[in-house]
Amino acid sequence: MLNQSRYSKIGKRYVILIVLVAVIGGCGQANDAAIRFGLATPPVTLDPRYATDATSYRIMRLIYQALIDFDDSHRAIPALATWEAISPLHYRFLLQDSQRFHDGSTLDSDDVIATYRSVLDPRTASPHRGSLANIESIEAPTPLTVDFYLKQADPLFPGLLVLGIMPAEKVRDTYASVEQPVGSGPFAVEGVPKEARLRLRRRADGQLVDFITIRDATVRALKILHGEIDLMQGSMTPELVDWLHGNKHIVSDHRPGTTFTYLGFNLNDPSVGDLRVRRAIAHAIDRRSLTKYMFGDRARLAHGIFTPKHWAGHSKLQAVDFDPARARELLADLGYSDSRPLQLSYKTSSDHFRLRIATAIQDQLADVGIELTISSYDWGTFYADVKAGRFQLYSLSWVGLKQPDIFRYAFHSSSVPPEGANRGRYHSAAVDQMIEVAESTKDLATRAAFYRNIQRQLLVDLPYVPLWYEDTTLIVRDSIVGYDTGLDGYYDGLAKTHRVTTND
Repeated sequence: MLNQSRYSKIGKRYVILIVLVAVIGGCGQANDAAIRFGLATPPVTLDPRYATDATSYRIMRLIYQALIDFDDSHRAIPALATWEAISPLHYRFLLQDSQRFHDGSTLDSDDVIATYRSVLDPRTASPHRGSLANIESIEAPTPLTVDFYLKQADPLFPGLLVLGIMPAEKVRDTYASVEQPVGSGPFAVEGVPKEARLRLRRRADGQLVDFITIRDATVRALKILHGEIDLMQGSMTPELVDWLHGNKHIVSDHRPGTTFTYLGFNLNDPSVGDLRVRRAIAHAIDRRSLTKYMFGDRARLAHGIFTPKHWAGHSKLQAVDFDPARARELLADLGYSDSRPLQLSYKTSSDHFRLRIATAIQDQLADVGIELTISSYDWGTFYADVKAGRFQLYSLSWVGLKQPDIFRYAFHSSSVPPEGANRGRYHSAAVDQMIEVAESTKDLATRAAFYRNIQRQLLVDLPYVPLWYEDTTLIVRDSIVGYDTGLDGYYDGLAKTHRVTTND
């Protein structure tokens, strides 16, 4: 069980540090018309063909438009295009007229085809290629019409077309990531993107939005307190959130989210590749205490990748119980004990909040005889190591999940990076078959049953230990109005956000 007094003291030290630095530093409110958004990690890429991290995807939704989007019930709805099923193997998409890219050029079927053909080309090495492998060919009967021909029928196919559409000249005959993005979304990139600062200009009215990477949560809290940034979302300790909430110029809000956080394993590793070790680790983690003391109850326990309310979710999944005695038994069967502990390594980012969670998990595993070494890296290095399989254990989150194509993308044997996001090198003939049968099943109720069975099998095999669904927490200065965040934590609310004059 988590040591409540120890982690309460850690939280108090964070608050004391803030107060001391605030007193010493004084007020340094910036005088800039831009709305400043504080990020914990920078986007890895602004090229929709390669983005797999949360920050990149959230920002790219502002820069690019996709053919489709989703409603609140996770059903596909028109965005750039409406569609019709000409036949089970033929979908026709009709583009909106007069859509233009930020450079003034017209968005037409040629751009859609160039974007999707680039992703499907093996030379591009796009991680999204596997999710779109059912596409047989793409044709353009007219400048505003795009026909997708499939290898097998898929009634959910339109929901896979979430890639931001790029100008054809940006992608044709080149397979390098685009350095100067051009999209057709509500924001255009202003200037040259930098690692720690990205400036966007809102097309509707010219409002500037700066995304500023500040990796340390305490520093982010100080900067929003002083008006050097205007809002931030997520990646904050509960102590910082509660402390900032007491300031008259700060508004905080949180709502139940769908961001799925998990503990991942490298199944090629001799130690965690053993199911008994993974099951012992799952039994040793007291998730309820972690959500209470690490998140201040701003997270809900997860049993599967989708929430139970999702149409492909499973409301009756039984996660591995917190049972340290059983964890010890499993480890003893493998020859481990207090005098001969199992030694493992855990990789995480250098974000202080994620390091606190890693330290808490380290304590819990130590209680059952596992010595966990924590290694933290800057976000780029950490993420590159995870994709390359250079880890034993790691933790990440999936954000904005809408479609069950995530099962192929993250768990099918063919989806090992760079072909997908099967980062733990999980191989299951049974799961592969269920994924493939589900994808070829026309009846959605039957298909949903397959997805529920897949989630049940994942809890048996444990390539992931499901941890929790994180709430979306927003901290914003009272001079910023109109921003709203949905369950998935997107930044779409910036399209309606503006600054007002406030009085002390």
